[in-house]
Amino acid sequence: MSACCAHDPLDTSIQGAYRRILWIALIINALMFIVEIIAGLLSHSLSLQADALDFFADAANYGISLVVLGMGVRWRAGTAMAKGLAMGAFGIWVLGLAIYRTFTEQIPDATIMGGVGFVALLANAAVAWMLFRYRSGDSNMRSVWLCSRNDAIANVAVIVAASGVWATGTAWPDLLVGVLIAGLALTSAFQIVRQARQELGWA
Repeated sequence: MSACCAHDPLDTSIQGAYRRILWIALIINALMFIVEIIAGLLSHSLSLQADALDFFADAANYGISLVVLGMGVRWRAGTAMAKGLAMGAFGIWVLGLAIYRTFTEQIPDATIMGGVGFVALLANAAVAWMLFRYRSGDSNMRSVWLCSRNDAIANVAVIVAASGVWATGTAWPDLLVGVLIAGLALTSAFQIVRQARQELGWA
């Protein structure tokens, strides 16, 4: 990457629309974090709690992206690097929680899981749809898109887990989905960090 590219800010013609979308996404994710963390605690669902923390991480993600939106590529790439590492840490934390829950099995409430999972899916599908056109931008824009896409996929998985818990009367479907959400976070973290390294000239 050339030196001039490393300092070019995001095209001002894109900034206005993208900034508005980020604000909407931030508000939606902050509200859904509150809803899901309460529902996850009430239902004893690992997948809902994992998804709630992901909503929180995404709200922070959108807020940081708003701050660096008008800055040069190196600033945005550095921010994407930090977000990628945070996403990886989130994935590792969920894996650890899943291992702990394996030895302290508590059957979650399938009704709460399914209902809240469906509401979360609608919220994330709307955000992912708004961000779809920006999915091929720099590493920071890509990290925002990947977070939104991951959330929508995770919500489908939570709904499936709720059906599995209801059908089997065990916590295993919920634990499995929690691990899958963690794996998705780790995979996306790797992609974001790799692209950010390239933009920073580290690879």
